[in-house]
Amino acid sequence: MAYNETLADRVRARLSGRTDSSERKMFGGLCFMINGNMCCGVSQEDLMLRVGPECEAAALALPDARPCDFTGRPMTGMVFIGPAGQATDEELDNGLALALAFVSALPPK
Repeated sequence: MAYNETLADRVRARLSGRTDSSERKMFGGLCFMINGNMCCGVSQEDLMLRVGPECEAAALALPDARPCDFTGRPMTGMVFIGPAGQATDEELDNGLALALAFVSALPPK
C-alpha cells in the first residue's frame, strides 16, 4: 500500500462537495487538486499539505507536523502531518483549512 486509503477517504469526504476538486496519483501517493493546483495528499501514513511559505510556520505548529522532505530536502510551503496529528476530524480539518486557504487563492490551471 503506497498510501493510507482510510486517510484518503477522510480527505475525499471533506472535498466531496466541491466541484473544483480532482484526484491524481503523484509522489508515490494520492494528491487532491483544487482548480488543477495541488492542495494536499496522502503519502504512506502522512497527510501532505501545501500551505505556502506564509503559513508554513503555522502548519509546522500543528500536532505531529514536520517539513515535507520526501525528496531529501525540505519543500518550501509544504508540510507532512503524521498519524498523531490527523487522528481526529478536528485535527484533519485544521490542516486542510490551511491548505485550502492557500490553494483557493491561486489562479486555476
